[in-house]
Amino acid sequence: MKYLKMLTLIPLIFSLSNSVYSEESLTLSVKRMKMETALRIAQAAIKACRKEGVQIAVTVVDRSGHTQVVLRDVLAMDITLPISKQKAHTAMAFNAALSTMEDRFTKPFQVAKIDGLVISAGGIPINIGGSILGGIGVSGAPSGEVDEKCANAGLAAVSEDLEME
Repeated sequence: MKYLKMLTLIPLIFSLSNSVYSEESLTLSVKRMKMETALRIAQAAIKACRKEGVQIAVTVVDRSGHTQVVLRDVLAMDITLPISKQKAHTAMAFNAALSTMEDRFTKPFQVAKIDGLVISAGGIPINIGGSILGGIGVSGAPSGEVDEKCANAGLAAVSEDLEME
């Protein structure tokens, strides 16, 4: 009797293994943020910095490092625009908060010396459930710690919704 039960399970096991291992897909499905999500991040970062009494620029880049949203508060200096973009791109590329990397590249000719990379607090990756969706860069506060606090506020505004998706 037990032998018969085992025989009836064999086709089921075989069909399951065939469906899983039959052929490998040649493509991947990649999650991307909607523009509205990036805008919510940027607006929340601006709002958090205003509470700190500072005017900043914030850039949100996608997983390829392309700019999705840029906002500059009224009194933020023009230089904050390229710095926020470079912070966002660098955080996305290294998948790390830039504050954790400030002492990492100290010798000449290391990776961080490449044009366009900024290793300065205020950039964080958007990494939800192990998927890198982009990066957030904030510039204009008197310290990188405040920049990063505002970037984290931007991420906090959407992270729960992104995790639930």
